[in-house]
Amino acid sequence: MSLHPEYQAMLQQLADVGGPSLTEMTVAAAREMMRMGQPPRPDVEVGKVLDSVVEGPNGTVPIRVYVPLSNGPFPMIFLFHGGGWVIGDLDTADGQCREVCLGTDSIVISVDYRLAPENKFPAAPEDCFAVLLAHEELAAKYNGALKRVAVAGDSAGGNLAAVVALMARDRQGPELSFQLLVYPVTDGVNKHYPSLESNAEGYMLTTEGMKWFWDHYCSVKDRSHAYASPILADDLSNLPPALVLTAEYDPLRDEGEAYGERLKQAGNDVTIKRYDGFIHGFFGHSLVLPSTKGAMNDACTALKEALTQ
Repeated sequence: MSLHPEYQAMLQQLADVGGPSLTEMTVAAAREMMRMGQPPRPDVEVGKVLDSVVEGPNGTVPIRVYVPLSNGPFPMIFLFHGGGWVIGDLDTADGQCREVCLGTDSIVISVDYRLAPENKFPAAPEDCFAVLLAHEELAAKYNGALKRVAVAGDSAGGNLAAVVALMARDRQGPELSFQLLVYPVTDGVNKHYPSLESNAEGYMLTTEGMKWFWDHYCSVKDRSHAYASPILADDLSNLPPALVLTAEYDPLRDEGEAYGERLKQAGNDVTIKRYDGFIHGFFGHSLVLPSTKGAMNDACTALKEALTQ
């Protein structure tokens, strides 16, 4: 399928504006660019939005909790934002958190994990897992359902969701009902995926951009660790059911789908769905590009079904 017309228009507008590429920016400038591109969306109303903190491995981890309008106890979704482990924050994830809260009638806990390069791997996954470990405290505070817990994330957040699911299994952590992995980063070592070449540039996220993110996040040696590159884990069995969403015009498409296939081969319940005509980032575009709303609805439907069983 050709690139969706809405994305053709978006990419043309970005090209007309011009400016440096991600790899030419400082980290501070890249963070500001993302904040401008994905501002908070308080117009998408949920029951309550509350900022708090959880004790982490190196001090407190800020979180933002989205509580539905209805009566609980509510399922709990721990959501990890994208941004290559380098950019992004609670504000850039605000819109999608509100949509997931509304679409699933669940508490959404957005995690402001430590960013690289100031805090390299494994700071981000350890922060995210620490917040998951606080699920009993959070459930008591916000009327959550302890037996209905999921992890979710897009891009680097999808990587963190996959990794936290592994950590929960390996460390006898909370039992998870589901993992939503949206165009996840899964492999920092192997470069044989065709989409890294066919979608290398021209679709917002570039292959060079991913190299920039990895170089800031993780040493070459550490990239072979399963908690950095989950597809390299020796054992992917006994993990929660998963929905893996990918985009046709995304350099990460093939490694995301390959991870889904490895999860299947290990005996897990997995659905892999590719959105033709879409680019990386569609999970954060559903409030501005109508064509992407269906993908958000698909994600929320899968989460809701898994969390109400």
